[in-house]
Amino acid sequence: MSAIEEIDPAGGNALVEDGALLLDVRNLDEWEVGHAPAAHLMPLGELQARHTELPTDRRIVVICRSGGRSGQATVALNGAGYDAVNLAGGMQAWAGAGLPVVTGAGTPGRVA
Repeated sequence: MSAIEEIDPAGGNALVEDGALLLDVRNLDEWEVGHAPAAHLMPLGELQARHTELPTDRRIVVICRSGGRSGQATVALNGAGYDAVNLAGGMQAWAGAGLPVVTGAGTPGRVA
């Protein structure tokens, strides 16, 4: 994998608060159990076909469970001309930093 920019949960959250898109590339079942409230779901397996749905005018913070899939997605997005960064440690690090996690129904969630 190419060298990619990585960011910690606090930095990723700050970028999102400043207008970046938080892109969750996990599967729907993982998403339903728990995701960041501001995240948008686009599973890694759909990214190649759907990446044109993503904004080109702002940064994209990519997140998965632990950072592996989001790293792959970040490489692909950067290669396609997007300004994407990988959230190191994924949702595990996000939750570990005390940042909010909600279910698909909007109730408190957990990382699956």
